[in-house]
Amino acid sequence: MDTLKNKVAVVTGSTRGLGLAIARLYAAEGATVVISGRTQATVDAVVAELQAAGAQAVGLACDVSDLQQVQALGAFAAEAHGGIDVWVNNAGLSAPYGPTTGVMTADFMRVVNTNIVGTYNGAMVALRYMLPVRRGKLINLLGRSRRKGVKYQNAYTASKAWMASFTSALAAENEDSGVGIFAFNPGLVDTDMLRRVDVVEGYEAKVKPLATVLRLWGNQPDLPAQKALWLASGATDGKTGLSVRVLTPGAALLGLLRE
Repeated sequence: MDTLKNKVAVVTGSTRGLGLAIARLYAAEGATVVISGRTQATVDAVVAELQAAGAQAVGLACDVSDLQQVQALGAFAAEAHGGIDVWVNNAGLSAPYGPTTGVMTADFMRVVNTNIVGTYNGAMVALRYMLPVRRGKLINLLGRSRRKGVKYQNAYTASKAWMASFTSALAAENEDSGVGIFAFNPGLVDTDMLRRVDVVEGYEAKVKPLATVLRLWGNQPDLPAQKALWLASGATDGKTGLSVRVLTPGAALLGLLRE
């Protein structure tokens, strides 16, 4: 249970869903976990839960689209707790399901600002602390169809395609730095983000198959969290540039067979 003993791990968007599962596992494996979410109240609630279980946990509210807030999160983690060993860019949003022309510009831009700008901000702040000491793990969370767009989910899938390209280039630029930079596609994760999908009016029927898709291929957050732990561990030392996913073709076939 000491995989991340004496490590400091920042996980953005860690007050619920996959981010929370990752934070809980990191804490159970000995890390001091820095919880982050949009509101201090939700952050404080998760910190209290983890501390009650005997974990080392602290937290700070942060809107990842705001560079100053991300810089403050980095300083909070590094200066108060002795550095940053792991940074997980997990915070993410999806726009309402439907045609791009039917999605409000404000909704589309929230996805861009959180998924794209937020990942950039987190990466730049994390590397500011990691590169000088030549160690650390930066993990960027990808998502569905990072190579090909998906109709009615254009904002989300396009943002994840950008993140895949950005992460790959960043890893190549820093391949001899001692810092591990990884792309992680957790597959379909059964969280509120998929259970409570906002839909453009008139497209409600098109999301009904999602329940079957989740039953076939959806995982509880604890499963991909295990892979996120592996990426953060010493097992990936010297393996920067890895792109890892949870839902493999074999797993997809197994889901069909179960059905």
